[in-house]
Amino acid sequence: MLKKLLAEFLGTFGLVFAGTGAIVVNEQTGALGHAGIALTFGLVVLVMIYCFGDVSGAHLNPAVTIGFAAAGRSEWRSVPGYIAAQCTGAFAASGVLRFLFPANAHLGATLPAGAASQSFVLEVLLTFFLMLVVLSVSTGAKEKGLTAGIAIGALIGLEAMFAGPICGASMNPARSLAPALVSGHIGHLWIYLGAPVLGALLAVPACCGVRDRGCCRTA
Repeated sequence: MLKKLLAEFLGTFGLVFAGTGAIVVNEQTGALGHAGIALTFGLVVLVMIYCFGDVSGAHLNPAVTIGFAAAGRSEWRSVPGYIAAQCTGAFAASGVLRFLFPANAHLGATLPAGAASQSFVLEVLLTFFLMLVVLSVSTGAKEKGLTAGIAIGALIGLEAMFAGPICGASMNPARSLAPALVSGHIGHLWIYLGAPVLGALLAVPACCGVRDRGCCRTA
């Protein structure tokens, strides 16, 4: 179990460091643009899946971990440890970014561009489709293999591309929690903690309906 938790820590660290780091670097230099940021998020998830998918499943996301447990792919008793490792990795990444870019105000925190309700609904839908794809291409609770990495990474890049300017396209409570707390911008944090979990849970019965019992089975 310790190896799995370490894999989740390292994988989530890599996700938050590269993804939110791309936002910070773009704010400072303008070199990446929105497309570059979206591509960074998709690519880092793809790479982390290939790196750690066979160890921990490379969930990298508390909502995904909860979704796997709700689908019977993993045990509920493993959820607290996974979430703790993911959040610790995210906080470590945001801490490093704060050290490297002390003048940056937000550290890549996700903030709604419009109404909070608009961003909440978007985050629910984005995470719904993310979890649906994850359940469809994974084996048990493990995201591993050519199909899983490409499908999940591509979807994250796609969703970040079109929805990022409106809601931030977080889909991940750990990814939003760490930069929000480290930067002190917590006003809309509830959106990015609640909506992804709701979206992931809604995806479980949808997957089970589409794939009969294939999506919901014990790992």
